[in-house]
Amino acid sequence: MNFYRGEGRMAVVDESGEVAARSVQDYIDETPYWADGTVAPSSPMTVMQWRIWFLASAGKFFEGMVVFMTGVALPLIVSEFNLGAMEKGTVSAATLFGILIGATVLGGLADHYGRKKMFIVEMVLFVACLVALVFSPNYIFLVIFLFGMGLALGCDYPTAHMVISESIPSTDRGRLVLSAFAFQAVGALVGTAIGYLILYKAPELSAWRYMYGAAIIPAILVVVGRFYIPDSSHWLVAKGRIKEAEEALHSLLYREPHYPKVIKIAPPVENGNGGDKEESKGTYADLFKGKSFRATVLASVPWFLQDLGTYGIGIFTPTILASVLGAKAVHARNVADLIHNDMLAAKGAAFIDVLLLVGILAAVLMADKVGRIKLQVVGFIGCAIGLLLASMSMTMDPDSSMSITLLFSGFMLFSFMTNMGPNAITYLLAGEVFPTKIRGKGAGFAASFAKVGAVATAFFFPVLLKDFGTGPILGFLVVCSIIGAIVTWMFRIETSGVNLEDL
Repeated sequence: MNFYRGEGRMAVVDESGEVAARSVQDYIDETPYWADGTVAPSSPMTVMQWRIWFLASAGKFFEGMVVFMTGVALPLIVSEFNLGAMEKGTVSAATLFGILIGATVLGGLADHYGRKKMFIVEMVLFVACLVALVFSPNYIFLVIFLFGMGLALGCDYPTAHMVISESIPSTDRGRLVLSAFAFQAVGALVGTAIGYLILYKAPELSAWRYMYGAAIIPAILVVVGRFYIPDSSHWLVAKGRIKEAEEALHSLLYREPHYPKVIKIAPPVENGNGGDKEESKGTYADLFKGKSFRATVLASVPWFLQDLGTYGIGIFTPTILASVLGAKAVHARNVADLIHNDMLAAKGAAFIDVLLLVGILAAVLMADKVGRIKLQVVGFIGCAIGLLLASMSMTMDPDSSMSITLLFSGFMLFSFMTNMGPNAITYLLAGEVFPTKIRGKGAGFAASFAKVGAVATAFFFPVLLKDFGTGPILGFLVVCSIIGAIVTWMFRIETSGVNLEDL
């Protein structure tokens, strides 16, 4: 026969013999132990907790899929609508600009209307814009619908993180949040693979419409699934809705045999998350006051610096690598040449995307053991070394084996280190370092600030590549990575295994 105990709390009844009131995280963190005192490392995840994790992971999958698929679809879109360099940059940046706006404008609404409601709204918006995108009649509508998808994905940045982190044990938070984030890399790989297969089966300019259309049915299924989860008990308690929080926690922790049978949540205290009255005062201005300022800098600045490289390099990896894969027509003379070049580019991108996935898997295994800050610092340094190797290749004969080796080695190292470090850890930290009352706003602001870097690289990369070449741009990104490591260490807040309520 096994029993349960909370983190540091053995008693579950008060002096009168009734069930003692405890915090939401105490219930979630409760671990089984045996009569002889042997304690299990963590409580088994319930079916509902795994369902929430899966539905949140789906949002990251779709982001990776549509953003990185743009790298394969872009040459076809440019040709179909006869776009110039500036218009090409706008198409590349539209989704990222939408993420920038959506993370703050929509993501912050989760602090007011609830995690579940925004979790559903964002995916409904994504599906609507995705369907409309497939039937875009011209360049203007194309940009509008790409921007709309970005709004939805931007809202998902803080919301998905909170939906997971506020429903799972503290000891598993880093591993499970990063496992969900890993689906961004899976989506990137699947997106480029789908792009290649569609080009192979339908070698025509309109093939880009089929690429985006492939995500419609899976996205609809995710919308339906999100209706069948409970809202965050953390958020409900912060709003003073204790009874609803207890019901939501019952649904979250339902297991066979059923435990806990009775849930009694302690009301919020003034020096904790605050009650409903204090909660209503949480504003964006609070992000820049007191200890929250340190958290805001840590969550925002390194994320901005890593996004400069991750999205710029990620979107245009096909363009940069295609030339070294061989058999590329320098100037596409017809649709057949264009499709051929695009298929070569997709192969190169898929090869690099595998390293993104390997990197995030390394982060999943190490985040709770090594610590967030160490991984992010080491990751930034590794990114700098990888980009430096790639930039060195630009000074050599492009046909030499050494040049090709350095280019691929640099991009491979960058792809691995960015997902083992800053690309994964910045996302994780942004949803952990802020208190409940401003967690949505803080994580949303950090994501938006980061996407300023993503939008800038996506919009200006086509022009800068043409005017300055790849070498100087890679050199600039080396400097950004080094600064990212420095800022991370100066403003460090280690959150590994720490109770969200303690934070």
